[in-house]
Amino acid sequence: MQSSSARSGTPDTADRPLIAEFRAATKRYGDVLAADALSFGIGRGEFLSFLGPSGCGKTTALRMLAGFETPTSGEVYLDGDKVTDVPAYRRPVNMVFQHYALFPHLSVADNIGYGLMQRRPRPNRAEVARKVGRALEMVRLSGFGPRRIWEMSGGQQQRVALARAVVNEPKVLLLDEPLAALDRKLRREMQIELQTMQRQLGITFVLVTHDQEEALSMSDRICIMRAGRIVQSGSPNALYDQPVNRYVADFVGKSNFIDGRLATLSGADGQIETASGQRFSGRVSAQVIQGTKVSLSIRPEQIGLTHRASEAAQPVTVINRIFLGEHTEYVVRHAGLGDLLVLVARQAEAGEGSFTPGDAGFVSWASETGLILPED
Repeated sequence: MQSSSARSGTPDTADRPLIAEFRAATKRYGDVLAADALSFGIGRGEFLSFLGPSGCGKTTALRMLAGFETPTSGEVYLDGDKVTDVPAYRRPVNMVFQHYALFPHLSVADNIGYGLMQRRPRPNRAEVARKVGRALEMVRLSGFGPRRIWEMSGGQQQRVALARAVVNEPKVLLLDEPLAALDRKLRREMQIELQTMQRQLGITFVLVTHDQEEALSMSDRICIMRAGRIVQSGSPNALYDQPVNRYVADFVGKSNFIDGRLATLSGADGQIETASGQRFSGRVSAQVIQGTKVSLSIRPEQIGLTHRASEAAQPVTVINRIFLGEHTEYVVRHAGLGDLLVLVARQAEAGEGSFTPGDAGFVSWASETGLILPED
């Protein structure tokens, strides 16, 4: 079954009319099950991301929405119309690919206006020029229309691809790893631009990515996928703070995991017991059964690292230190728990003092910050 928040009509989309919907959409390639009975809706004007590792089914879901793949079974709807067997060119969607797929022999303006010129009846040149100019202005490339594609930088080519995709005013814009070819700084700039553009246009954006930073920074809602299924769907905050299992906690952000069995359970609170007999308290964020194997998830920024011992602190040895500007990343080793990742804010480190590899220290965390999760 899909996770409860992945079905259409759930709180994720209840405040938005649906622009797209999958109804038990399954896709097989021979013996390979790429999409497994996907059933969920996408809200009008929503920025939705499919997030997961390679082979999880996210691109297959996008291609079924685009019309490049036909479901083996099940149905796909766009704006209330069944489009399962409708070819891609007749669907009210456009797609931006990872490698842009621009025409190198055409100018920037002709690339953007290409789709408009394929319409029948063909719009007049003045109307095409007006729409192309507006699209160029939207992606901050005003005046670049006469240039050739090979004269543009990678970031500028990405903007041209975006302008070409939105000039037809699609109801849904599909983005297949559109920023993967850009360097980190430019990728971050384009994340902001994509989010701003989506808000200005008010159309639905559907993004496929394996980059959690992209999904977390831009999305209204994220669908975490594995093995052709949606494991959990929700807002970036909900997925980060309330993952349903270890897989989601490990894929969305960074986390430390302490493995054990659920020793006690009282309402939303519990205790895990490790193989060495240590017990740690935490909140239970999903259905777990006392006595079963669980993991305690603790985010790196929720762990304090000090030079001073205290009753609740655990002794550790600093293994590595990486300065990252606004914070410092430490890897520390505990005799029973193994290696832990700790993020220390710059201000906190200024007050406490820094550590170097080989130093002894102590880590602690508030019990309410730990989440007790099922393994899968």
